[in-house]
Amino acid sequence: MANIVAIIIIAAVFSLFLIMMIAASALSGEQKPNIKDNTILTLDFKTNIIDSPTEDQNEMFAFGDKPKNILIFDMLEAIKKAKSDDKIKGISIETDGIHAGLTQLDDIRGALQDFKKSGKFVYAYGNVVSQAAYYLGSVADQYILNPAGGIDLKGLSTEVLYMKSFADKYGIGIEIIRHGKYKSAVEPFMRDDMSPENKEQLSTLLNDIWSVNSQKIASSRKIDPAQFKTVVDSLYGAIPDLSLTYKLADKLMQKSEYDQMIKTKLNLAKKDKLTKVSFKKYIHSFSDDSSKKEDQIAVLYASGAIYNGEGYQNIYADNFVKEIKKIADNDKVKAVVLRINSPGGSANASDEILFELEQMKKKKPITVSFGDYAASGGYYIAMAADKIYSEPNTLTGSIGVFGMIPYFKEAANKNGLTSHPVTTNANSNMYSFVNGVTPGGVTILTKSVEKTYKRFVHFVTENRKKSFAQIDEIGGGRVWSGSRAKEIGLVDELGTLQDAINFAAQKAKLKDYSVTAYPKKMSQFEQLFKNLDEDEISARVIKNKIGTENYRLFEQITNPKLQQGVMMKMPFEIKID
Repeated sequence: MANIVAIIIIAAVFSLFLIMMIAASALSGEQKPNIKDNTILTLDFKTNIIDSPTEDQNEMFAFGDKPKNILIFDMLEAIKKAKSDDKIKGISIETDGIHAGLTQLDDIRGALQDFKKSGKFVYAYGNVVSQAAYYLGSVADQYILNPAGGIDLKGLSTEVLYMKSFADKYGIGIEIIRHGKYKSAVEPFMRDDMSPENKEQLSTLLNDIWSVNSQKIASSRKIDPAQFKTVVDSLYGAIPDLSLTYKLADKLMQKSEYDQMIKTKLNLAKKDKLTKVSFKKYIHSFSDDSSKKEDQIAVLYASGAIYNGEGYQNIYADNFVKEIKKIADNDKVKAVVLRINSPGGSANASDEILFELEQMKKKKPITVSFGDYAASGGYYIAMAADKIYSEPNTLTGSIGVFGMIPYFKEAANKNGLTSHPVTTNANSNMYSFVNGVTPGGVTILTKSVEKTYKRFVHFVTENRKKSFAQIDEIGGGRVWSGSRAKEIGLVDELGTLQDAINFAAQKAKLKDYSVTAYPKKMSQFEQLFKNLDEDEISARVIKNKIGTENYRLFEQITNPKLQQGVMMKMPFEIKID
């Protein structure tokens, strides 16, 4: 009886919780924010810029301030609308750090420059400002710094951890098969220092990105490029007075003084309240799904690593193929923009996705837009495109393939452990966690890697209208910036997602259309039940304990989906802190 009562109580509490969730969801969807006169559109520290709806997941059981996830497309639309909105008088950037990728920062920066053409102001305020936040904020008419603050302006660097001696010391064996001397994803396990090829590609990539970004900052702040280099090399941004002297900042003020400066700009009295609205609320004030036109352009977001099987976040082949077929069968969709923001992943899953995209291309045109990453498998799936747009800072290419298999024979033997298989055929025990890969296994895996590379290059040659030798020369696993990729013919144009949408509309001969995102954002209830999954709960606990970046490394080792078959994956990720 006690057990029955407990079950009834738990069921009742859970039902009440669901009813409350439904009510909260209904209430949140009813009223839209009312934008008042003399409002300042504000980018605050809680704003998290994301590329795809699949990244927009609420932590149902998280406490404290939650990040405001904003799709980059919506962010740019908001700035465009604010330009002509009489109620919005200016934009204030009030963030010391910002969660956004390289290309997203570029797009927002460009939108803010266009916004200023309206005659409205853009101001920025910072305390201890990250390099990414300053890169964005430097576009402002005035940059105000806290008197006890600083700007972390130092240029770009990367550091690669090499682990061969560590693996040898502790008896960890690693069987590595790769095609491409620049395919450095496995290099840390092969040697104890950086190869000349990897150093060359990293140096070229970082200098390509920094030369563009530093020029934009110097131009916006009206600083001579040679002097700006001295300012960065000397770390003058760390000292508020030097930031003022060398024109990184216009004034040193406390936050309340900054707010008063804006009120003065708006001719408000001291007693008047300064009205600010976040981008999240402003977007909600004008977004309306009922405005969908009969003709539509589908933006299909391919964001994250590429895996086999099913899943929501990242790109899971089974789910992604369903989205492709859904779009292909939708007569309202007249053209497709494939937005790729992926470092690659499973070669098999990438191939499956490319095939389905090519089938859809027989029905409707496909334009591709690259975000922060379009490398390896991410670049592979772009080969269904009629035209490819890349951002200047997109990490592009990495046309290469690898396989990596760890084993622990020496470590096991040192600790008194041995493993003795019994088999029916020469390679029945092709891979053993202890004994490693058989010679026959190495031979067949090598052939698999080589065949996959040739298949990769074949599709690139068809799409880019180049010979195998031409693609092989710029392939080999090398990663290029978007601007270099344009020069060597890996992409067609440098442009934004909006540029790709405009081309898609032109290709489909559309004048009056709406833009629809795929996949759709997961509902709160879907997220709720997903969060109750045992694996998801475990993953969230670990992620909260060790941090997102460390969790990615942990997942590389423990996630079986990352260990399946030959991989088309970029060796690294770059972000501006």
